[in-house]
Formats: sequence, structure tokens, C-alpha cells
Amino acid sequence: MELKGDREIAVPRSQVWEGLNDPEVLKDSIPGCEEFDGNIEEGYQIKVTQKIGPVKATFRGRIDLDDINPENSYTLKGEAKAGAAGMGSGVARVKLSDIDSGTFLEYEVDAKLGGKIAQLGSRLVGGVAKKLADKFFTKFQEVVEEKNTQE
Repeated sequence: MELKGDREIAVPRSQVWEGLNDPEVLKDSIPGCEEFDGNIEEGYQIKVTQKIGPVKATFRGRIDLDDINPENSYTLKGEAKAGAAGMGSGVARVKLSDIDSGTFLEYEVDAKLGGKIAQLGSRLVGGVAKKLADKFFTKFQEVVEEKNTQE
């Protein structure tokens, strides 16, 4: 399943980049995130609880950063398991560029699901995935812009 999107964020690119590398900002932005520990070099351990259709599951896994081009782009690679409910993995490419109002953020996500969750059907799962991506980037934008006004 592939998702694409973009955001115009009203802060300088350096501050958006800082937010994309701040574990607290990421934890606050990921819907259902309960734990987000680690660092850029060694990767992050995560725990996220989500309801997808009739299935509510707690996923535990990790996220690693790759292809890091500071203040321009990076790739997140993640994998998480939720026991009998299934598993998920994905790659997200994030790219930043300057615009008059601040920063233009583009993303492409390629996600795969397995287990019970995958059996729910691609239409339902795809809709939930799009909704979660929108929630993440909306919350991320709010947190980064609010942090900018406080400084």
C-alpha cells in the first residue's frame, strides 16, 4: 500500500528537521504511541496501540533512519508486531524544501501488513493508514509550529 502527501509548515526548514529528529515530538505526533525510546544512530523502540476495523492491537517494534541528508531528507524504516493480530512494516521517505511561508514537507510511504489485520481488506486498511498518516502530519505540524512560537 502506497501513500503520498505533503504539508506546508510555517516554520524554517531547520526547525522542521529538528522536529523530525526529536523523539518527544515524534512520540507526541504518532497516533496511539505509548513508548518511543532510542536515538538516531541505534534506532528507536516503539509501542503503539491502534484500532483497525474490529481489531485493536498493540504493536511493538523499531524504527531506523537511513539515507540521512540533514535538513533535506531521510528515510524511516519500521517494523512492528502485534502477536496474533499481525504485523506491519514500512518505509517512509520524507523530503523538505523551502517555500515563502516556511517549509514544504513531502512524504511517500510504502506499507505492508500481515496477519489478521491484513485480512480485513485493503480498502479498510488503506483508509485507516491514510487517516493515521494525516493525523501524524497534522499533529507534527501543530507541535512544530507551536514550539516555534514559544521560542
